[in-house]
Amino acid sequence: MANRKTKKTAPAPARGATRPRSGNPAKRPIEALAPVTLGDWIGAARPRTLPLAIAPVLVGTGAARLGDPHFHWVIALACLAVAVCLQIGVNFTNDYSDGVRGTDAHRVGPARLTASGRVSAKSVLITGLAFFALAAVAGLGIVIRTQQWWMIAVGAVCIVAAWFYTGGKRPYGYNALGEVFVFVFFGLVATLGTAWVQAKALPQEAWIGAVCVGLFACAVLLANNLRDIDQDRAVGKRTLTVVIGKRATQVLYTVFVILPFAGLALLGLFYPIAWVGLLALLALLPAVVIVWMYRSPRELVIALALTSLGTLAYAGALFWAFLSPTV
Repeated sequence: MANRKTKKTAPAPARGATRPRSGNPAKRPIEALAPVTLGDWIGAARPRTLPLAIAPVLVGTGAARLGDPHFHWVIALACLAVAVCLQIGVNFTNDYSDGVRGTDAHRVGPARLTASGRVSAKSVLITGLAFFALAAVAGLGIVIRTQQWWMIAVGAVCIVAAWFYTGGKRPYGYNALGEVFVFVFFGLVATLGTAWVQAKALPQEAWIGAVCVGLFACAVLLANNLRDIDQDRAVGKRTLTVVIGKRATQVLYTVFVILPFAGLALLGLFYPIAWVGLLALLALLPAVVIVWMYRSPRELVIALALTSLGTLAYAGALFWAFLSPTV
């Protein structure tokens, strides 16, 4: 009788061996995953978004120079520390909140520490809160230096708003209000606050610059949410992009990118160097093309980075213009 070949089956996992688990990735056993690296932590801080923290400080500092001929570099650097630490804090707490909710399971873009399960949710949360604490310390230093004690309340509101963007039981970032937060706090509050603590005045140039920087920040958020539109819709995260749809988001993104150049044209009538800000279009126009023509969500990561860099170039031009003699 011919020998029959028997089909080999995979051996059963040994008792105690780790089995793959479904569900919230944040609950996967950390020991079964690759160790986290410094690059992962840096990626989770989302350095592509940091120009959005620097830009309002540049514009606000330049505008303050119009009302006060003296430079206040210590205060300006403290404002920069507040803005950057808040931005990083928001990014880490966003990583934590989305991770524990399971809404970051299939994201494109920077590393999600909590969702990957490579870092405990508690560690990510502590990191985010630590950056909020650093922002608070720098802000308190500004208050003591300027004696503007009422700004403690402003700082507290900023931190609370940053947490409830994706944290808490009813995060407003899940209800199409993320762009409002970004415009108010990373546009108006950051720019006008920087100008006020240095000059105790809010010239109209500061208001124009604040609105323009806020619009750019909203454009960056739209590019980010357009990248994640399918995943957000699937998990019930109602960003503005999910609510209005892909095409309307593309239109709104373009409007937010183009409108600041109307402000640039107005400022250019009185501060000629402001026209240098047109160089920002070298980054922004390719970003607009990507937003309209992208085939893969990963391409929108490039659009986000270009928009962020274009914002920084625009703000740098206004800073330079405000420091230069007018016509």
